[in-house]
Amino acid sequence: MPRGLFAFLLGFLFWVPGLRADIYRYVAPDGRIYFTNVPMGPGWKLYLRTPRKRTAVDLDYLFEEAAREVGLDPALLKAVARVESGFNPRAVSFRGALGIMQLLPETARLTGVRDPFNPRQNIFGAARFLKQLLDRFGDLRLALAAYHAGPERVERYHGIPPFPETRRYIRMVLRYYRYYRLNFRP
Repeated sequence: MPRGLFAFLLGFLFWVPGLRADIYRYVAPDGRIYFTNVPMGPGWKLYLRTPRKRTAVDLDYLFEEAAREVGLDPALLKAVARVESGFNPRAVSFRGALGIMQLLPETARLTGVRDPFNPRQNIFGAARFLKQLLDRFGDLRLALAAYHAGPERVERYHGIPPFPETRRYIRMVLRYYRYYRLNFRP
């Protein structure tokens, strides 16, 4: 196989979303080199392991554990994660929010999160924070507004702040929350 074609195919494997294929290599006795995604017998060695993208399903057990620990619905945590980062554990917002649940560094510190890019720490810290907001405001919509715009703004406006992005955020989280309540499979 020409090197250019091999490089193209290898690049294609990394580009196609959700596609995962490890590459195995075999050097024949005559020196020819073969590649495949399925080892054909003895002598085939793993040459390249393609990374596996984390999905929401992979994180369900973390949403379930964190929700159980603080007394929340795991579908709510999953909905917040979906809207905040699309389940990306390496997400960084333009405001500096980090990880799957988009914790600001100060919020991460206050909730005991040392590594906001660690999915477990991030989800558990966000669950604790969201539970505090629910206890503080007594209403899911207000708690979500506080999660998005900050508790001080909810208090200042005596309700949901008049920011279109916060109102849109609440609608989106509630939409995903309804969906995940019907379809959550821990």
